[in-house]
Amino acid sequence: MSLPKITRLPSARLLGSIQHHCQQLLLSPSITPLAVPRRAIQSEYRRPGKPKEDKFPWQKIDFSFSKGLEGIKKNFALLKKEFSDRWVGPEGKPLIEHMLEQTRVIWEFRGPENLEQWAVSSDSEIGGQSEAYLKLSKNNNTLFLYGTLNSTPPRDGETRYSGYCTLRSKQPLASFDRKKYYDWTNFNTLHLRVRGDGRPWMINITTESYYSHMKDDIYSYFLYTRGGPYWQDVKIPFSKFFLTHRGRIQDDQHPVWLDKINTIGFTLGDKADGPFQLEIDFIGVSKDYAHTEEFAYELYKRNPEV
Repeated sequence: MSLPKITRLPSARLLGSIQHHCQQLLLSPSITPLAVPRRAIQSEYRRPGKPKEDKFPWQKIDFSFSKGLEGIKKNFALLKKEFSDRWVGPEGKPLIEHMLEQTRVIWEFRGPENLEQWAVSSDSEIGGQSEAYLKLSKNNNTLFLYGTLNSTPPRDGETRYSGYCTLRSKQPLASFDRKKYYDWTNFNTLHLRVRGDGRPWMINITTESYYSHMKDDIYSYFLYTRGGPYWQDVKIPFSKFFLTHRGRIQDDQHPVWLDKINTIGFTLGDKADGPFQLEIDFIGVSKDYAHTEEFAYELYKRNPEV
């Protein structure tokens, strides 16, 4: 077996052939110069599976004169109501009635206009297969949340877990789109009348955050429903709610700030695929004088005494 002969070119001929080959590559019209990628501009966080928005923020605004006029009338009417309510007393009630109030119904569902205060979401926003719907019951006196839970994650290469459905109240707004808060400092218990199918839910309360890193803080507690046709009155003290951040329980716990409540929500994510339903009659707060607990969990001292 003979090895192939290797032809050895002189160094001058080798350099000339390389130079000629490079000139042909540069003069060839089919080869385009490499484009240097531009540095990507940092934008807001986009959830995995959510499509990118091609429109600029100002393109989403409806520059309509009639709509603007209606908005001005609406905001000035709200501003007038705010001044009149302040003149009467806290939250438009006399001071004595406000101080002696023991029960207050925050949300009740007696018509389609009450459903506009709530928003439904599920993992379908990130490519999941869960479905959630909201409507009034047959007698138009209760809220009926139903759908199908599916924990199969989307095939996008980013999302690892899926399978949740959420019902959340919308942020109340004052005149000129200013944030409005619920003040529940006179109460110590959350009171609900619900009827479920035996699934466990998570009740989430969000408060106004003073710093940007606290915007995802949520106070949570469990809601265990009973299956069957009977209603259940659920009373949960606010001292039982624990602090979470993006689904993780925090070591540094503190009671709920009841003076600036933003929203309340219900989340289902028990990993039991199949249909679900939850019916809510009303959501309120009450003052339970028999409950004297301030906070149910251990508190850490930031500067312990020596």
